[in-house]
Amino acid sequence: MVQRGGAWRIEAPCDEQGSGPGPGTPYEGSGIPYDRTSSGPAVRPSPKDSARPDDRADGRTHGRRGGRPEGRPHDQSDSRPHVRSEDVRSPGTGSDDGGTTDARPPGAGPGHVRPPEPGPAESRRSSYARAFLRALPALLIGLGVCCGRLTPSVFPAVPLFTAAPLVAAPLHSLRATVVTGTAALAAVLAVHLGLGASGAATEAVTTAAAAVPAVLINVLVRRNDARLASARRIAEAAQRAVLPEPPARIGGLRIAARYEAAQADAYIGGDLYAVQDSPHGVRLVVGDVRGKGTGAVAAVAVVIGAFREAAEQEATLEAVARRLERALSREGIRRDGPDSDEEFTTAVLAEIPHGEEGVVRIVDRGHPAPLLLLPDGTLRELEAREPALPLGMGDLAPGPDGAEKWDFPPGSTLLFFTDGVSEARDARGEFYDPARRLAGRVLPTPGAVLAAVTEDVARHTGGQATDDMALLAVRRSEHR
Repeated sequence: MVQRGGAWRIEAPCDEQGSGPGPGTPYEGSGIPYDRTSSGPAVRPSPKDSARPDDRADGRTHGRRGGRPEGRPHDQSDSRPHVRSEDVRSPGTGSDDGGTTDARPPGAGPGHVRPPEPGPAESRRSSYARAFLRALPALLIGLGVCCGRLTPSVFPAVPLFTAAPLVAAPLHSLRATVVTGTAALAAVLAVHLGLGASGAATEAVTTAAAAVPAVLINVLVRRNDARLASARRIAEAAQRAVLPEPPARIGGLRIAARYEAAQADAYIGGDLYAVQDSPHGVRLVVGDVRGKGTGAVAAVAVVIGAFREAAEQEATLEAVARRLERALSREGIRRDGPDSDEEFTTAVLAEIPHGEEGVVRIVDRGHPAPLLLLPDGTLRELEAREPALPLGMGDLAPGPDGAEKWDFPPGSTLLFFTDGVSEARDARGEFYDPARRLAGRVLPTPGAVLAAVTEDVARHTGGQATDDMALLAVRRSEHR
């Protein structure tokens, strides 16, 4: 884990060719080098950051892109021209007022969870392959009839007849599998009766012997399909419970959220977001839990549950961060596993006060800095002036959290995202830079902002994203 622009990033050590994690990497999958002389992870800054000569005189470092001071407008010399909102919407998407831009069919799962969709060429290839496989049993029977009638009897066609029901078993229904086996058996008898050749009984028995297990295979495949569908429904329900879609409007704020899974049919991951209206203002959190699988999902549930309770009760955003820290510590003690001491969560917390217009307070705990998109296309990166360690590593921090206040004028949009966006790579290994890609663009709704980012990341990676992405956009209306 290295520090990059105020955020702690997970970067796996490379092998000798620099292509990926090397063998025997400690904490494989997390990319955190382990200091064998101590009891915890060795967290050290990136060599690029430590070698920069442009540190400020007051001890604060510049942002990670070209040493630009925090809060200053992004350089727009290479930015894109202004575009209308319809230029970034996907075909068939609905209005952004509802918080998301996804039009989903019934039963497709939560609207803010979108597994990656294949491109047109890939979809056509998949359709052709499926059509060929479904027609293959009939083709095998037809080929067997031709071989049986046109070739000498020393070249039996029975392998083609026996293969037909076995191929149909995982691809067709039980009825279609039985029909295929019956048709294969009838074809064997027709070939031999027409030619008057011997061996008809032997080949008929062989074909029937293949058709019976084909039926059993079909029954097992359909039973497993039903179990998989049930597991998918449970995963969708768990996703909606752990990561519910936030309201589209809270007061003078419009909110949109989006979760992009890196793998198809994947609904649960370690990225998280939550929005909570409280007596102290609208509070939100966006984070990324170390690890994957059920352990990461459990940590996500802990963080979101603690956040919703703390957002209502705590008077300051710093106190909310401390509550999350304690909740993760309790979870680590409860699990008491070999990696329980190394669990952490990068997160950024924000508070938009009710009684103080035009400002937002932010506590960044090792997470990618949010972006502020102004109405005229100017973009600012709200990088923390005092970088902090992720949640779960508070014991190593030099001091308490400090919330930083930033301008959040009417008509502006705050964009929060996880490292699945900022660390998405193209074919050359270059990281995606959301600040550079969004600078100069005028996107009037939070849903349009999220659509623009996710589609641009898909183009950057060629549809080969390797990490989940969670995005949250909050727009302050010009008029309540």
